[in-house]
Amino acid sequence: MRHHRLFAGTSAVAVFALAPASVPAYAETVRPTSGAADAVRENPGPVDAEGADAEPGAVRNPQVGGALLTTRGIAVHRDAPRLPKVAASSFLIADAETGQVLAARNAHGRFLPASTLKILTALTLIPKLDKAKKIKPSHEACNTEGSAVGLVPTVSYSVDDLLRALMVVSGNDAAVALAEANGGLKPTLAAMNAEAKRLQAYNTVAKTPNGLDKPGQVSSAYDLALLARDGLKNPTFRGYIATKVADFPAPKGKTYQIANHNRLLWQYKGGLGVKNGYTSKARASFVGAAKRNGHTIIVTLMRSDAPFWEDAKEMLDWGFAARGKVAPVGQLVDPVDPAAEKAKAAPAAPLPTAPVAGAQTALQGSGDSLPIPLLAAVGAGGVVGAVAFTLYRRRRARRSEPSL
Repeated sequence: MRHHRLFAGTSAVAVFALAPASVPAYAETVRPTSGAADAVRENPGPVDAEGADAEPGAVRNPQVGGALLTTRGIAVHRDAPRLPKVAASSFLIADAETGQVLAARNAHGRFLPASTLKILTALTLIPKLDKAKKIKPSHEACNTEGSAVGLVPTVSYSVDDLLRALMVVSGNDAAVALAEANGGLKPTLAAMNAEAKRLQAYNTVAKTPNGLDKPGQVSSAYDLALLARDGLKNPTFRGYIATKVADFPAPKGKTYQIANHNRLLWQYKGGLGVKNGYTSKARASFVGAAKRNGHTIIVTLMRSDAPFWEDAKEMLDWGFAARGKVAPVGQLVDPVDPAAEKAKAAPAAPLPTAPVAGAQTALQGSGDSLPIPLLAAVGAGGVVGAVAFTLYRRRRARRSEPSL
């Protein structure tokens, strides 16, 4: 990719007062509504496991994905199509194939995720649970507040049924039942937070499996895009989010029909679904994706006004228009490779206590031999010392010769 020179200048978009003296040519930043004084907050390091310092809107690990995503304003290439007006406090538009972030506002700002957190629940439990496994949910699961699929403790549900209910009708009761199938809330939340870390979604802390508001539970538009991108690579996940209608088990062997809450599956050409959410504290959140002409665009919204469907459609339209034509302002990073991390964490091998292969050969023909104690000490770095010792002896011998 062509690198742009840094420069400072004026444009049609205001640059907030605390911006660096020079701004990348492909980054424009809009003054945030909260004012320039808190435009940028850098809190390096991954979020702590308990999320004790979670603060809605605060930025964590701003360098993940690129420095241009550190602002609470808008980052977009100045030659890109004009962005639609979006009511959300935070949003992101990305190319799913390349991972390029095409535009964003407050990408790393941390907000209550509401039911978009169920994306992480599904990504965590799909590989852990047998889809055919049957579960009788507890009374606690069946009585979970908020959106529900209508579980009853007298019916056995398959994991497949529950995962579909989780993503199609945002069943909070299904989320708790799935956690029970995985050994309970504690191991499930631990696994969810470990999965977020593997995906480098460091702004995300899960405190519930269903996204119901709880102190310390947060995510970001950037992290939600990471989760969606990973999920779109999984055929099972794609099948759940693309389901428009499905039959769901009811008592006495009967079924009833459930329908997807994601309107874009019906209203947007190429819509792939993903997940929407809402609570009174979180306000509206949304993760959506669509595919056209072989290319997939991901959009995320956090702390938005409802309804947000038109905003989402316009963001997708913008993403398809900009994809491959404008320079990105960031990157959706790839998941951490567990094998590479394990190798990185492994202790360094001790220095050898015997000569490395070839050490003796390197000294042959010198006319000198090394004392046994010194030879035994030659290791990976000892060859250099041994050669130096030999040269020293040669110089000493020459000094003792008579001058002619």
